[in-house]
Amino acid sequence: MDETSLTSLVRLLAAVAAGGFIGLERTYHGRPAGFRTHTLVCTASSLLMLVTVYQLQLIDISVDVLRIDPTRLAQGIMTGIGFLGAGVIMKEGLSVRGLTTAASIWMTASIGILIGIGFYFPALIATLLTVGTLALFRYIEHVAPSHHYAVLSVRSLRKENLSLDDLCKLIKDLGMTTANASYRLNQEGKFFQYRMTIRGRDETKFRQLAEMLITLDKVSEFDLTPVGGK
Repeated sequence: MDETSLTSLVRLLAAVAAGGFIGLERTYHGRPAGFRTHTLVCTASSLLMLVTVYQLQLIDISVDVLRIDPTRLAQGIMTGIGFLGAGVIMKEGLSVRGLTTAASIWMTASIGILIGIGFYFPALIATLLTVGTLALFRYIEHVAPSHHYAVLSVRSLRKENLSLDDLCKLIKDLGMTTANASYRLNQEGKFFQYRMTIRGRDETKFRQLAEMLITLDKVSEFDLTPVGGK
């Protein structure tokens, strides 16, 4: 095996290791783009960059005629990765999921490009930082103070309508606030509906609110949808 082949093999194996390492974290948390996806993305990016590194050895043509710009190939790779990343972003009701996975795919492609051109040290640091961000920052997000949002829709019979003041007091007693209240008559004025955004620091309060709304005779229907996603 000549030096070019050996170097290419080492870089491709390094890309497999880096992509697989990042993909394991995604697979562990049940994301749609996991171990195999990240491994292939990193390896493919590294493989394509090998074309620019060894273009003279691979293409039998005069140096004066050959014009392959490595930066343009890298831009093409990242453009293609954009379509792949968009494919893992899913909208579920009012929540959007997959943004973190899309970002990790983009980062994995960047690492593959670095490995493909032989920048091992920054690629190693980037791999460790990426896995650290996905794993450690998840814990930080969990323990750090933050607000949780949900959209609440409550419907009741028009003749037995639950007043907005009573509904807001119920939400306030649970330590949450309301905003953007809207009002609507449904089914030819038979039902009256409130719709609003509620905010609180404790996500378990949403469940408590749902349990309280179930017990209210004036509430015919309600829908409580948390807003968020990763």
